[in-house]
This record gives sequence, C-alpha cells and structure tokens, in this order.
Amino acid sequence: MKIVVLDGYTLNPGDLDWSELRSLGEAVIYERTGTDQAAVLERAEGAEIVLTNKTPISGAAIGRLPALRYIGVLATGYNIVDVRAAAARSIPVTNIPIYGTDSVPQMTFAHVLDFCHRVADHSRDVRDGGWSRSRDFCYWKSPLVELAGKTMGIVGFGRIGRRVGEIAAAFGMRVMAQDLYHGETPSLPGFAWAELDDLLGVSDFVSLHCPLTAENTGLIDAR
Repeated sequence: MKIVVLDGYTLNPGDLDWSELRSLGEAVIYERTGTDQAAVLERAEGAEIVLTNKTPISGAAIGRLPALRYIGVLATGYNIVDVRAAAARSIPVTNIPIYGTDSVPQMTFAHVLDFCHRVADHSRDVRDGGWSRSRDFCYWKSPLVELAGKTMGIVGFGRIGRRVGEIAAAFGMRVMAQDLYHGETPSLPGFAWAELDDLLGVSDFVSLHCPLTAENTGLIDAR
C-alpha cells in the first residue's frame, strides 16, 4: 500500500516520528507541495492513501488518481478537499476535529495575555537597560490590563470555544457566546448567549472559533 503525505512539514517540523505511518506501507513524505495541482498529481500518482494538511486536492486531481482510496486531512478544516468529487467516487475524507481542544485555547490566551502585559516587549527593554534607566521603580512600557471583570465574546461555541470560555471564567472574565446551535448552557458565572451584534458591542475581547462558511465569510470587517 502506497501512502503519500503532501506537506509533512506542516504537521511534523522535526519533533515527531513517522515510523508508525511507515509501518503501514510504503510511505512517501514530502515536506511541501504547494497549491499546484500538477505537483499534487505527480506526487500522489499510484497512492491509495493521500494525507494533506494545507495542500489542496481538487476534484480534477481526484478524478485523475485511479488508485486513490482514502484522503486524510491532518487538521480540522477540510475545505481544501473537494469532498463532492471524493464522495462521487466513494472515497472517504476524514479530518481531526479534536486535536486543538487544548492547544488552540492556550494560543488564544497567549495573545490575550500578550495584549495585557507585553511580556516580550518588557523583557527586551529590561535587557537593554530600560528599567535601570527608569526614574521610577514602578516601570512599564504600556498600560497593564487586568482580565478580571472584562468580557470575553466567543463566536462559535463548540469544543474549542467552550474551553476558551472555561479559561476566561478562571481569569474572572464574563463570558458571552454566539452560536447557531446552543447545546447545553455551561455553568460559568455570568455566562450569557448573545446575538453577534450585541456580543461585539460589549466584549472587551472577541475570539472566533467557527468554521469558515459562505454565510460567515467577512464576518469581521471594518464596520
């Protein structure tokens, strides 16, 4: 069985091991392929399994890979694959919906805390002597923001959005969420469901955790 990974670097920049995959068959791993479908066809020729992360696989490419039996997306979003073309040939397309449940909220609050405290900026300035030259012992390069009492607006309240809400509540933030499907209301202090315009009107921070669709394209714009 031939397995082709089209853009292995996006998943494994060197800290993971492909040995488990190689044990399943002849595994050919390309670091990068890009968007050129001619390159996709050339590299995926003869493969029964094609794995991709960000490299698109068009319907035309699927139609010209007669050996293809399975497409695996090594990420959550699968808009890079023409799923209709795959379904027409009964080729299953799978994604990985839950790998980011903890890591994405962690990154979300890395950005939030960077806004609040500018740790890297302060660290660089301290190393450059900024604090030593300061006339005051209380030293800062930018205003420091406390999260307690602020409002976190979350658009898309699935697994990842709910985890963001839990962390926000742990910081003492009020959580508001907008989603087409509410599901179970979380037991977070002060939690509220809201329509998008209301959420945007009162939130101090807004975090988007929704899939890109035709309906929400351009959701956040100048207005």
